[in-house]
Amino acid sequence: MRAERADSEGSAGSTKPAAPSGPGEPAGSAAGPASGSGAGAKAEKAEAAAGAARSRRFPSVTRDTARPEGGGRAAPGGAPAPARQWPMLAVLAATAGGLLATAMGHPRLGCLMIGIALIAASVLRRILPSVGMLAVRSRFTDMVTYGLLGVAIVLLALVMEPKPWLHIPFLESAVRFTVR
Repeated sequence: MRAERADSEGSAGSTKPAAPSGPGEPAGSAAGPASGSGAGAKAEKAEAAAGAARSRRFPSVTRDTARPEGGGRAAPGGAPAPARQWPMLAVLAATAGGLLATAMGHPRLGCLMIGIALIAASVLRRILPSVGMLAVRSRFTDMVTYGLLGVAIVLLALVMEPKPWLHIPFLESAVRFTVR
């Protein structure tokens, strides 16, 4: 179907048949015997290259990994490295505090700290234009991932035995049904 359309466009649009393009030339450019060398061929190639550079189409072959949205530095480039990555360091410090509290015998407090740190990461990702290494994926995906994990960890900390702080009515029967 595409070949038929190309044939009909080629015969209706011009009187000269399109010559096949070579391996180094863009599709649709015909290099005749007179345009094989000289200033005309160079100008045509430069014009074709400029047209390719101005294209808004996504490249068919990806050559590099795009930086995530908001993945720039959180402070100017002249600032020391910890200051440039302060959002990530704040979340890691809160998480380390939660792990330390858990290791010291306070698992509920530690899990709450870890969950709150993840919720704070979600909020930071939402309100700050640039969060450094805290940006891993797109802004929306990071916010949803950090937020859901944080809420899940906080809820698990609140229903933790013994003496849960939050009583969910169907949770006890669901656990009894699955554990039997």
